[in-house]
Amino acid sequence: MTSIREFALPDVGEGLTEAEILRWLVQPGDVVAVNDMIVEIETAKAAVELPSPFAGTIVELKVQPGDVVAVGTPIVGIETVAAAEAPSRQAVLVGYGVREESTPSRRRRGRRGTDVDETAAAPADEPAPAVAVSAAASEASPGVVKAKPPVRHLARELGVDLNRIIATGLHGEVTREDVRSAAGSGAPPAAPSRQAPRDERIAVHGVHRAMAEAMAHSARTAPQVTEWVDVEMTRANQAVARLREAWQGDGVRVTLLTLVATGLIRAVQAHPLTNAAWVDEGPALQMRGAVNMGIAADTPRGLLVPVVKDAGALSLRQLAGAIQGLVDDAREGRSTPADLTGGTVSVTNIGVFGIDGGTPLLPPGQSAILAMGRVVERPWVVEGVVVSRPVMQLTLTFDHRVMDGATGSKVLRAVADFLADPALELLVDSR
Repeated sequence: MTSIREFALPDVGEGLTEAEILRWLVQPGDVVAVNDMIVEIETAKAAVELPSPFAGTIVELKVQPGDVVAVGTPIVGIETVAAAEAPSRQAVLVGYGVREESTPSRRRRGRRGTDVDETAAAPADEPAPAVAVSAAASEASPGVVKAKPPVRHLARELGVDLNRIIATGLHGEVTREDVRSAAGSGAPPAAPSRQAPRDERIAVHGVHRAMAEAMAHSARTAPQVTEWVDVEMTRANQAVARLREAWQGDGVRVTLLTLVATGLIRAVQAHPLTNAAWVDEGPALQMRGAVNMGIAADTPRGLLVPVVKDAGALSLRQLAGAIQGLVDDAREGRSTPADLTGGTVSVTNIGVFGIDGGTPLLPPGQSAILAMGRVVERPWVVEGVVVSRPVMQLTLTFDHRVMDGATGSKVLRAVADFLADPALELLVDSR
């Protein structure tokens, strides 16, 4: 005896309320097992795949790619066997929890560190379950190409048709290397035909929508002040070069961003209000101990801000590795919602776009954000003589409810002094 069970869109973490359906990995008629990936969604934080909580046959896709769906909305119908015949285990998704009647399974470590479920293994004399694993668990349904959003973006940029690529990914997905190989070996894309330009209305959701709403809220609710200062970067450049040489071969990528983040962390620790948040009820200031450093990153999905948790507890080398890993994950589409939330202060590098400086808006819940501009040769006075020196502009935006002008100025000055001679500043601290 069978029944139709609906799978509702779960809260995939951090209290998100909706998500966009990117693509279905299954189609009606496909047979799936528990934990088979069936749909890819995009929240305001990350793109993730959702597993099926039931074993059975897909009978209806209730929403389509491109739809924005509220958490709790049924998205797919699955025909399952009756409760008495159903497997005793059920997948656990964030926002669902374990069924009360379920029995916890005992797990032991198998070869190569894999988990083996002792309660799920059927005795040898019992028949195998009637539900078989569909090919959808390892490859997309006919007509659906498995590829992550950054890979699809790269394919569009290079004019490559994903449907004509042989996928080499571990789970049958198209990789960046597949796209680049196809672009390099195939004929160049045909030049688009000339058409009259026309107006177009594009729906805004996902990361773009979340960014727009956050910035509008920030501009409406927080009185923001921006200050800036020019910093001579000769010694900072030398420090980066020496660190790269010292850590060569370790895979740690050291950049000026690493030093800027270090300087900001030190300034926050010296001026704790920088790490506080304004609370309307009271009103009050929420003082926060850990410095959770947000690093703005330009990605194929838009602006993402992965967060280095408790950055103040990390060494310079650990901080460099953490920034590198989080930014790489964001650009490759591997960031989780937890990676992109919880920031208390942020850094944005607009210099990589050839920009001298700007006035960044505060991320909601934060009281300070530091922007670093490009490093450019400029006239600089050294002991009364005008010489050419590499100079970078630092811009600090802060919440004037939390910090007054004096505190904001001291924070910016502290970062500038650190960058003027990082080696000396670190040496003084170690004494």
